[in-house]
Amino acid sequence: MRQRTGPDDWWEANRAMWDERVAIHTASDYYDQDGFRRARDVLRDFEVAEVGEVAGRSLLHLQCHFGQDTLSWAHRGAARVVGLDFSEPAIDAARELAAELGYAPDRAAFVAADVYDAAEAVPDTAYDIVYTGIGALNWLPDLQRWADTAASLVAPGGFLYLAEFHPLCDALDDETGSRIVHDYFSRDAWVDESPGTYTDFDAPTVNNRSVEWQHPIGDVVSALAATGLRIDFLHEHDMTMFQRFTALRRAADGYHRFPGDRPRIPLMYSLKASRNG
Repeated sequence: MRQRTGPDDWWEANRAMWDERVAIHTASDYYDQDGFRRARDVLRDFEVAEVGEVAGRSLLHLQCHFGQDTLSWAHRGAARVVGLDFSEPAIDAARELAAELGYAPDRAAFVAADVYDAAEAVPDTAYDIVYTGIGALNWLPDLQRWADTAASLVAPGGFLYLAEFHPLCDALDDETGSRIVHDYFSRDAWVDESPGTYTDFDAPTVNNRSVEWQHPIGDVVSALAATGLRIDFLHEHDMTMFQRFTALRRAADGYHRFPGDRPRIPLMYSLKASRNG
């Protein structure tokens, strides 16, 4: 697995960008904090089905942003959830939200730390479920280091669950998603300077520089397999969470898919990897 390249200040740039966007996201219709306070659950149906019953189990959410997904697992019965994110404003918002919903720190704890330092930063040595939600891996240059760290936190008999946008999307043209125009195997960082954010493209922002990497499916699976975890499944999905390409159409279930006259391609994937008991 060749090392990815990128600017030396990638971490500082990304943290400044995410720190600034926390307030925009928590106030947005996209995240609908008031709606979340009522429903307390924003998990995708395929995640719920693939993760299975969480009642009585401990769950660690890596790169948790401000905690909606983390707290959704608590609402679904997880005995203890821990969320970790490198953005201190995001973690402050997550702690406030947990307190509003009545979760004490022994039930829902949040830690501000880099994901690569998770093993030293989180309160427990291992968790029944290590969960990584959508849009996380693209912010990390070293996939093997991430896999080693995440796997080290999976308890015997537990598993890691990952749901992500499919890297094939990064190779397609940005408009129609019908042509291969980018290198699927690129190891170079993608540096962007766009203002705004995905919840409000017109939001006035100052810290606009971001650095991302694409990780082919084979690299993800190989990195996790190298840790000794057993790959239970790799599922590819023909839908995504937003209108990534203009040709996508929002279906009744809320997901975006290509219209019926277009050949289907994977837009997301999910993976489960277990540690023997």
